[in-house]
Amino acid sequence: MCFAGWAWQHTYWEGPYGPLFWQGEVFDLASALGGQWDAFVGSGAGDGWVQRVIAWTAWPYIVCMVLSLTARARARAQLAGLVLGSACLAVLAYAKYVASLRELPMLIEHGGQVLSPILLALALVYGARHRAVVAVAVVAVVTTFAAHGAYALGLWPTPASFYGIPAVLLGSDDATTTAFLRSAGALDFAVCVGLLVPAARRSCMLYAALWGLLTAAARPAAGMSTSLSYWGADQFLHEAVLRAPHFVAPLYLALVWRPADAASAGVSTSRP
Repeated sequence: MCFAGWAWQHTYWEGPYGPLFWQGEVFDLASALGGQWDAFVGSGAGDGWVQRVIAWTAWPYIVCMVLSLTARARARAQLAGLVLGSACLAVLAYAKYVASLRELPMLIEHGGQVLSPILLALALVYGARHRAVVAVAVVAVVTTFAAHGAYALGLWPTPASFYGIPAVLLGSDDATTTAFLRSAGALDFAVCVGLLVPAARRSCMLYAALWGLLTAAARPAAGMSTSLSYWGADQFLHEAVLRAPHFVAPLYLALVWRPADAASAGVSTSRP
């Protein structure tokens, strides 16, 4: 779902890589390789070097979308493809980090998405209950929720979408929306702390899965309208789909830590 959502973004719209290319250092490199300014930026849609490179970045996501459904434990090429897909997501996260003027939460909030292909590859190789798989899932959840919590609490400038989505869905004023965001941010950090408490970790993950699903679904819920072409699905639906790791990773941990597994310490170190 993560790869499918980003594949749609890259194919139908455009990947968020502009800030990586529109820098003097990149043009200096292109010039050193014999490139010219007109060829670098282009004169219209899709004819510049930058635009063509960005357009081609859709293909890794399409390939990895297929690999995530077909990869097998002994297929090393497929597993390597998933790891490369994780690297693509890391580059994407870095591009958004640069666009945000290098705000740390913008970089780490994509941790769940970046780590999801690695999580799948490890689960295929070692089994879904292996400690390494659980550890990666924990890091994925902590990075995602800590970053969103930092924005919601105002530790960094809160993105406009954080205010706009609840204001539209709840019809709340600025003061109520701010109070809602601060409460949600505090709960995001409570989830991260709760992971360290065995008695509370499963409840925290069930909450995180529900909250991750609601916040992902809130994008199309707030943006879609019958007045838009395709009801706005082409603009907003993929925003929920690509955020699937935000609720699937905590749901996975909640299943691993269910009470029936308590006798075996919740996790085994080999295939089940």
